[in-house]
Amino acid sequence: MPMTDHTVVRCDYEQHGNAILEIFNDAIVHSTALYEYKPRTRQFMQNWFEAKSTGGFPVIGIEDGAGALLAFGSYGTFRAFPAFKYTVEHSVYVHKDHRGRGLGRTVMQELIAAARESDVHAMIGGIDATNSGSIALHEQLGFKHVGTLPQVGFKFGRWLDLAFYQLLLDTPAHPIDG
Repeated sequence: MPMTDHTVVRCDYEQHGNAILEIFNDAIVHSTALYEYKPRTRQFMQNWFEAKSTGGFPVIGIEDGAGALLAFGSYGTFRAFPAFKYTVEHSVYVHKDHRGRGLGRTVMQELIAAARESDVHAMIGGIDATNSGSIALHEQLGFKHVGTLPQVGFKFGRWLDLAFYQLLLDTPAHPIDG
């Protein structure tokens, strides 16, 4: 499907909550993209969208020509301390039937642009160390490997290493304390 059949959208709970829930839950059940065991609920998604809205954090998606959500990404608080206000942790997920088509790259590029517009300075991605596709994408977009935490997760009967990738932006122009 050509990229012209895709539209970048800002996602909301009413229109995209079910599709995002499906993508999240597939990742939880079948991958180490999320270090979770149990599928999320509709109530979780409602709370998730409310937290994104309250925090002023984007949820960016890609729809096909029929309006079906193919991929999405967002970012949020990195650590809940005031001095981390210019740093966010992002995540991107692509529907299992649409991987390998550049959708993750498009979502990442949109997230990076949104972060710049919001005066973010550092974007952090926590990636399972065996997720070579996500690691390659981040590296191609200029992210640098800044550390790996060995054996911090346990899923599917094995220990999981969490790799951190960081992109430093030239924003904000005038950062301030407080």
